[in-house]
Amino acid sequence: MKIKEISAYLVRPRWCFVEVETDEGVTGWGESVIEGKAATVAAAVQEMKSYLVGADPARIEDHWSVLYRAGFYRGGPVLMSAISGIDQALWDIKGKVFGAPVYELMGGKCRDKIRVYPWVGGDRPSEVAQAAKQKQEQGFTAVKMNATEELQMVDSYAKVDAVLERVASIREATGPHFGIAVDFHGRVHKPMARLLCKKLEEFDLMFIEEPVLCENMEDFKEIARHASTPIATGERLFSRWDFKRLLHAGGVDIIQPDLSHAGGITEVKKIAAMAEGYDVALAPHCPLGPLALSACMQVDATCYNAFIQEQSIGIHYNEGRGVLDYVKNKEDFVYQDGYLAFSPKPGLGVEIDKALVLEEAAAPHAWKNPVWRHADGSVAEW
Repeated sequence: MKIKEISAYLVRPRWCFVEVETDEGVTGWGESVIEGKAATVAAAVQEMKSYLVGADPARIEDHWSVLYRAGFYRGGPVLMSAISGIDQALWDIKGKVFGAPVYELMGGKCRDKIRVYPWVGGDRPSEVAQAAKQKQEQGFTAVKMNATEELQMVDSYAKVDAVLERVASIREATGPHFGIAVDFHGRVHKPMARLLCKKLEEFDLMFIEEPVLCENMEDFKEIARHASTPIATGERLFSRWDFKRLLHAGGVDIIQPDLSHAGGITEVKKIAAMAEGYDVALAPHCPLGPLALSACMQVDATCYNAFIQEQSIGIHYNEGRGVLDYVKNKEDFVYQDGYLAFSPKPGLGVEIDKALVLEEAAAPHAWKNPVWRHADGSVAEW
């Protein structure tokens, strides 16, 4: 079996799907994207195609090493995201060839299902308590929300109080044992992060995400000294070498590699194992589409330290199309009591509606994140 063609498709709301075709008719799918730079990643996928066409798709580890090492320049969001989608698609092919889910090829399941959580917004807040309560009534046992709007390096207590108000409203609506994750989204700098983390202690949060950007990973240890809430981060790290520095710096309790950004299934499995050696939990980042989610599920099934999975059904970023629009086997994406079971279907376990993918790709999206500014006109972190 040889790789015959590799295609990248931009599909709404903001994703890029990768298709790897073989000369024996077996096709694999993956998801390569940097949100807001989807066309750039799609171009990188096409540049990598020359390394792979005519090659045996089964040699996943070798292909990963070639794509990462043979180009001399390596790492970063664009190159690693391109590798990620190709890697997912190659695993999808291998699973289909052997008639088994990818997780069976990686040692089999160490659990039967994974806890999942949805988003309830929060950055432009509107009725977050009501939204969280609705998710609870749907069977979810946890939600995530953005903590704050624009926040300057040193900002007002009025904005701090607004964060506390929103979180308090969710805690009151859902009760004492419902999981609440608060995402600082890298919008908060160290002076305000210390203050907010300390003040949020009273709400018994599941975790605080990206209290500061990983560019300042040396600050996590200091922030952890001011509050006992678990700290999660990692969506903007792209390789085991990035995570090595994070884990060595300390202060982080949960890593959140994104399987469409951090090298795909091959790399994130290694990152997860490294984190387990530091007694750090795994909660893959996934505000993306069905292929990214299904890739996450393969890793979640096989990693002891995985404890919860993000998913984007109903997320406020998705406009025009949703996760399940591209999926024919929607029955495999039904949540029960806040958990998602692992699909027994071969490969990634996703049956993609290619006709819809081609229809969407004929008018490719050009999604960009908003540009925020502070009251003084300076650019704010989004």
